[in-house]
Amino acid sequence: MNGTTAPATRHLDLPGGRIAFDDTGHGEGAPVVLLPGMLDSRAAYRHLRPLLAAAGRRVITMDLRGFGESSILWDDYSPAAIAGDVLALLDHLGIDRAVLAGNSYTGASVVKAAGDAPERVAGVVLLDAFVENVPPGALQRLVVGAMGALLVHSPAFWGLYHRKAAYPGPKPADHEEYVAGLVAAMRAPGRKTATRGYVRGDSSPAGWTAAVRCPALVVMGSKDPDFGKPELVADRQAAALNARKVMIEGAGHYPMADHPRATADALLSFLADLA
Repeated sequence: MNGTTAPATRHLDLPGGRIAFDDTGHGEGAPVVLLPGMLDSRAAYRHLRPLLAAAGRRVITMDLRGFGESSILWDDYSPAAIAGDVLALLDHLGIDRAVLAGNSYTGASVVKAAGDAPERVAGVVLLDAFVENVPPGALQRLVVGAMGALLVHSPAFWGLYHRKAAYPGPKPADHEEYVAGLVAAMRAPGRKTATRGYVRGDSSPAGWTAAVRCPALVVMGSKDPDFGKPELVADRQAAALNARKVMIEGAGHYPMADHPRATADALLSFLADLA
């Protein structure tokens, strides 16, 4: 399996729609479930998944409600709803316990799942997540609201963010093709509704980390443009979850894409310790 080839797409039918996922199907230790950030697809892990699979891990990547190959229209796009989808997927696959990893928006989802069903979650991994973020000031809330409105009405703005900000260092070889696909996906019929659902969601809910009892890993890019002080946010997350912290030097908001080897090394070390 190379960096761009994924296992076949499979689907889980839920009361509100259909979730798409793929599964390498075998491996040692607890399976690893990877959740992309908002407005993204499971292909965000196209460079990380094969590294984990080559190291002997079973890897499952899941599309979120509204994006990738999942159904577009849902009545709820919140991190809590996605947490429920993850647990339903574990049931569907007959998996007793798994390690859950969430990027950006879905960091809150894996924390929620771990708190709601501790017997099902062997560990959580936050990849440049907003959990325990520094509380925003009035100006920052205004800016975030304006950016959210731009995302809903101008998919090109999402492309601009990925091309100019999200990857401050090296970019994957397929970066331009991937970003073009993200922008095109946002223009699909009904996608504006899904986008609105995400930008209005709370990616940094208060108090959810208090219920987590499993081991945790915090991975943060040192140059993540979404945070004024990335290491400060990582420190807050590590303290709240009693977690191991790994800063990836030079990485942006998507370390699994711009520094996949360093991200894989951090995850594999954490997984080895769980075993």
